[in-house]
Amino acid sequence: MAARTITLFFLFIIITIIVPIHSRLFDPEPDDPERDCADRWIHIRNLPHQFNLDLITNCSQYPLFDNFCPYVLNHGLGQKTHNRSHSWYRTDPLMLEIIFHRRMLEYPCLTDNPTSASAIYLPYYAGIDSLRYLYGPDVNSSFEHGLHLYKFLTQIDSPEIWNRRKGHDHFLVMARQAWDFTQPLTNDPPIWGTSFLELPEFFNLTALTLESRAWPWQEQAVPYPTSFHPPNVALLESWLNRVRRSRRTTLMLFVGGGGISSSPNIRRSIRLECDSCQNLTANSFGYSKLCEFVDCSNGVCEHDPIRFMKPMLQSSFCLQPPGDTPTRRSTFDGILSGCIPVFFEEQSAKGQYNWHLPVEKYGEFSVFISKEDVVFKGKTILEILSAIPRDEVRRMREKIVELIPNVMYRKHGSSFGLRSKNSDAFDIAIDGTLQRIKSRLQDVSLE
Repeated sequence: MAARTITLFFLFIIITIIVPIHSRLFDPEPDDPERDCADRWIHIRNLPHQFNLDLITNCSQYPLFDNFCPYVLNHGLGQKTHNRSHSWYRTDPLMLEIIFHRRMLEYPCLTDNPTSASAIYLPYYAGIDSLRYLYGPDVNSSFEHGLHLYKFLTQIDSPEIWNRRKGHDHFLVMARQAWDFTQPLTNDPPIWGTSFLELPEFFNLTALTLESRAWPWQEQAVPYPTSFHPPNVALLESWLNRVRRSRRTTLMLFVGGGGISSSPNIRRSIRLECDSCQNLTANSFGYSKLCEFVDCSNGVCEHDPIRFMKPMLQSSFCLQPPGDTPTRRSTFDGILSGCIPVFFEEQSAKGQYNWHLPVEKYGEFSVFISKEDVVFKGKTILEILSAIPRDEVRRMREKIVELIPNVMYRKHGSSFGLRSKNSDAFDIAIDGTLQRIKSRLQDVSLE
């Protein structure tokens, strides 16, 4: 306990004092006269630590949830996969709020003046704070999630900042699926989830979530963080070259769990088809293996990319069926490895990540197969994928390689150059947020 407290104390010192100073003194492009912050200024609200840093000191205090203390390390990247690693970490998606906060402190267009800002960032760890309502002592008070933040913004700390644009210019990161924050306020007793996004008080802000619903305007899905966080362009290029050179000896791969129930569902169909592939001659299809299954049941793969990255590098297609919700972190692990995603629902990616994965080009880098066709109409995934010409597969993989920077979060303090052509998931999310807020303010005449 004492050791963790000391570690978190130094994390606080680094985040609140050293990082801002370092960012000003060692900006990768300090002398670049072309850097134009017009319409890009962002103000970071100075929230009390109860809304962020204090929350991660409770990392082991949720008995019904995993101890997430190891994943707080390295500003949310987690522990390195091995001591000599420069780019690979045991990253937990729930830590995106910490990762994002750390990167925001390096953003080149920060302003202390909220009235001159195009957008205002709330460094509130909403997903982490939700744990006490989902797994902790406040499980029966989930309708209160966010009310303490709203009171601070509108009654305690400079309420004019919020009231000036009625919250339309504020944004935050919520490192869970939006469904986890959308329990109706009328539910009594409460069921799963909190009611943060159901509160009328927050209808105007922009929420960056790991998965969004189809209709509310304020949500925008951003990529799940993977385990790959390169600190410089050289290590990124090295990985891209490895992906291009990798020999794809397996036709299709499923990394995941489930599919063991007797009721019809897409995961069950995938596992049955993969089992039946073992009786076929793979060489007749040009592969040494037609289907591989990496069992990730009970969360065994969540923080161990070694289990699945090698099989992904050796496979042409990665099957991405929906689970409890439409999206999966595995989608981004697969893209990272150059494994062409195969989707079975539009909401698994195409209806989610339009900032990072261009909707109009999905046919160039992915395959869509309706889950109903597979589960109820007898279509086989093997037949569809094996019919795609090898030249087309190569073109799709090259397009996937081009998209890898879009879906990764590079390491904080990296030497990429904050305005370089190598934009990552964070940079794209910020650009999208600024554009969304600008458009929203024009629509409601609050500019």
